[in-house]
Amino acid sequence: MKQYILEMEEYANEHNVPIIEKDSIAYIMKYIKKNNVKSILEIGSAIGYSSILMASANPETVVTTIEKDEARYMECLKNVKKCNMENKVHVVFQDALDLNLDPNNKYDLIFIDAAKGQYMKFFEKYKYFLSDNGVIITDNLKFHGYVGKSEKIESKNLKGLVTKIENYIEFLKDNEEFDTKFFDLGDGLSFSTKKNASK
Repeated sequence: MKQYILEMEEYANEHNVPIIEKDSIAYIMKYIKKNNVKSILEIGSAIGYSSILMASANPETVVTTIEKDEARYMECLKNVKKCNMENKVHVVFQDALDLNLDPNNKYDLIFIDAAKGQYMKFFEKYKYFLSDNGVIITDNLKFHGYVGKSEKIESKNLKGLVTKIENYIEFLKDNEEFDTKFFDLGDGLSFSTKKNASK
């Protein structure tokens, strides 16, 4: 499988597909092992890089991953098959904001790594599917170093996107239902757990 992971990294580099940074996914995989995470919901599959690695972190881990871009969805399916992960990674082709999951579904880990401007909507929609002691992890909170420097950005679109990420960080800090820890790993990670969760 190692060879396929390297091939995915090369593909992402050549085709400008954003994939999670190595130290971030390594940290998440450690968390999955340590906490015996069995069910994961990933919002934003891209080419399947993070879902395959998360699923490989623990023998019992199963990942459901959602992707709305058809080309990336097809590439993700191809990579899942190559890595013999069809039983552990289930790929859903749909916009995560339109998807209606079974309300009884509960996940030990929800990983948000899709459209940055929609982070707050993803969090609010999917928090109900988190198991009591589960965690919501969000990637790209530094957004290539732009976050915290939005006043210096000249591009209107980029500035708007960075402002949305900054607002999301404030939303996490002020959230009355969740405790959030921020990690200066890769492109910036946050781990949010329910405040009433039994430790």
